[in-house]
Amino acid sequence: MKASASLDREDRNFFTLVSRAILTNPFLEERANVLAKTVPSFTPESKRPELRLLAILPALNERIGQLEQKGLSRIKHFHKVDRQLLRDSFLLQVYLQFLNKFDELIRNQLSLGETPAEVPFAQQVIAQLKARGFLDHECFRYLALFYQLRRSYYFISQALVGESPSMRMLRLSLWNSVFTSDVRTYDQHLWNRMEDFSTILLGETGTGKGSAAAAIGRSGFIPFDRKKGRFTENFTETFIAINLSQYPESLIESELFGHRKGAFTGAVEHHKGLFERCSAHGSLFLDEIGDISITVQIKLLQILQERIFTPVGSRSQKRFAGRVIAATNQPITELRKEGNFRDDFFYRLCSDVITVPTLRQRIEESPSELEQMVTLLVTRMTDQESSKLTDMILTTLKRDLPPDYTWPGNVRELEQAVRRILLTGHYYGDVMVTRANLEEEFIQKIQTGALEARELLSQYCTFLYQRFGTYQEVARRTALDRRTVKKYLQDMR
Repeated sequence: MKASASLDREDRNFFTLVSRAILTNPFLEERANVLAKTVPSFTPESKRPELRLLAILPALNERIGQLEQKGLSRIKHFHKVDRQLLRDSFLLQVYLQFLNKFDELIRNQLSLGETPAEVPFAQQVIAQLKARGFLDHECFRYLALFYQLRRSYYFISQALVGESPSMRMLRLSLWNSVFTSDVRTYDQHLWNRMEDFSTILLGETGTGKGSAAAAIGRSGFIPFDRKKGRFTENFTETFIAINLSQYPESLIESELFGHRKGAFTGAVEHHKGLFERCSAHGSLFLDEIGDISITVQIKLLQILQERIFTPVGSRSQKRFAGRVIAATNQPITELRKEGNFRDDFFYRLCSDVITVPTLRQRIEESPSELEQMVTLLVTRMTDQESSKLTDMILTTLKRDLPPDYTWPGNVRELEQAVRRILLTGHYYGDVMVTRANLEEEFIQKIQTGALEARELLSQYCTFLYQRFGTYQEVARRTALDRRTVKKYLQDMR
């Protein structure tokens, strides 16, 4: 059949909406709105992100089936004004049919570790794409793209939960960091060029910058090896992380760039640095980037600009082909103003700047966020969801912490709070922060003469408990019985 068939108005409207749904960030509510226009039966129950696209599959199969009955089953059968719409729809149809198999592949790969998992359904995907008229090289590229799309969604949605506006924006931003804000542009021009786009993550300690970095780093494009029937790399190995604050400056260069045997005292053998170990399809995460010296910044800047580096003690240059993700918990603007962070270095890192929200911001925006996080943490720690444990932990937090507790340690502190409650049955917050706040308030009340005797005892018991950690020791030092001590401590919460 000649490449001149055109869609009628109804079909064109339908496939236009399908195309819009594909191109829309899955973490945008707009996708659900597009699907609701596409499929009249689209219900609130199917608005969960992981089910949104699946809801369109029956209607998509029906429309494409009607075209097949007319002999229109391949891309080339359509006029060029409609060809892109059918190209998108054919791709989506194949992708959705194998969605569960890609999810299973991800789980298998996580359990296998280093060995790349076999992809037994790969030839089925390739065969269906070829049947639609995709060229041989396109079929294998889209197989890899399908895998990348599913991995990205898996790691962004699983590792970064929460329905507060700031968390929704974070997931949206992370997706854009992997696929850009225009998936069409990514597909046509950037799928093999993302190493040129660095990302810097900002946020307080404990907010989850490492999880955000890992979500990006494990979502890179990985080609499919036709001969071996596997993807060329295991995504669990493509993300490499280093906390720069853990190393003295004398060792940072060796860890990053590697060294040759005899380069310095103690260099008894060759050592591959992280830049050399990071593959062309991988990402290197430089955590606490704000702690490194200007000297190291200059060397990193050269790598970002020229993509080459030299191991310590060597004259041979090596090429770095991966992607850089950086993070700092320090105010980047202040670091730059004080001259501790070079502007040119920042501008090489800031292709994308993403701020990871604090836990207090998330809870302020959506009070149910705390319950969601506790539920997730309990499930991870016990390998099962337990409403009984979740309720117990939430009750304990409400009992032991002030209502305006700011969670200075963020998600990391909450994680340890859950563990401590499971072990001891109580959690009184960050001792250093709480103690400082209490001392300041205590002094102010003494100065103004506003401190009552009962509050004085409560305050004193609290200081002793924070220092010695047991009711018995506080009771011994105050000459009060244990139950009275507990009562005074509860007065302070």
